[in-house]
Amino acid sequence: MPKLRIGVLYDIWWVDEDELPPPSKETGKPPGKKKKKEKETHQEIYHALKANSHNPVYLILEGDDESLTQLAETKTDLIYNLTESYAGDDTKDSSIAGYLELLGRRYTGAGPDGLYLAQDKSLAKKIFAFHGIRTPYFATVYRGRVDWSDDIRFPVIVKPAREDGSIGIVFGSVVDSIKDLIEKIEEIHERFDSPVLIEEYIEGREIYIGVLGNEKPEALPLIELDLSHIPEGTPKIAGHEVKWHVGTRAHEKAKPFFPDDIDEETIKTIQETAVQAFQALHLRDYGRIDIRLTPDGTPYVLEVNPNCWLSQKAEFAMAAKKAGRSYEALIDRLVQLSLMRYGIATG
Repeated sequence: MPKLRIGVLYDIWWVDEDELPPPSKETGKPPGKKKKKEKETHQEIYHALKANSHNPVYLILEGDDESLTQLAETKTDLIYNLTESYAGDDTKDSSIAGYLELLGRRYTGAGPDGLYLAQDKSLAKKIFAFHGIRTPYFATVYRGRVDWSDDIRFPVIVKPAREDGSIGIVFGSVVDSIKDLIEKIEEIHERFDSPVLIEEYIEGREIYIGVLGNEKPEALPLIELDLSHIPEGTPKIAGHEVKWHVGTRAHEKAKPFFPDDIDEETIKTIQETAVQAFQALHLRDYGRIDIRLTPDGTPYVLEVNPNCWLSQKAEFAMAAKKAGRSYEALIDRLVQLSLMRYGIATG
């Protein structure tokens, strides 16, 4: 493959001065402007592209017109799209892809349609149902108006219909009474002003499957998230406590691993289901499918993650390595897949 100029595009956003928390008791000073979170993935990908003899450059979206103009003026052969939000709004990732489309730029990962379909969980589940992809029974409601309702049974898990990263999902999101359900619905409405997804809670194992490719997508080896440490009586879900409460037992003990006790037939069924979900939502290049595996070996698709986290320590890269691809080879494979979509030979 010829040496390419590749823009590594990622987003940052800053807290408004008026929205900063009060001064710290320890320092007596306000924390100052800060990023949404530290991001190191763009640096890993930059160095991987360098290792593959490409010429990477950083491109940053700061959530303002100036950075959009700068992006439009940048000349690249391909953009590695790592953006997650615009000005801190996670629902705008599809708009960023749409902007790249308007600019006529080549870029990695899902297009505007795939990002939008995956973001709207209730719409995604309707598409799964149409394609015969097993997903938990569900209902959606927004301030008293029921948009969709299956014949669901308690217990149910209640969450925002258009958030990702387990935002709005905690251990208390699983409820088993009408009273608790109504309280949780009202809480989500007030906090997110969002439609609420009410989903039948599936007891089982948390399985992640990476999918790589376009015309003939490849399912990577299964990875399981260890939730065995969660106390008896607490729902075993990968909620906010598990994903983001650094330093807690819930977070520190929830480690991904490669399960070795799932039979080949079940593995094949899970991987086929993951590929079907990937294709049903028009994903491209790569993505991660989250599945619940019941004790009897039945897989239920929970959600689809386009443009999933590409850090070397993330589940997707772990699975690719298990399948025989180094991190540098994985990052270059995504370059190849993207260029082939645009009709550019990479051989």
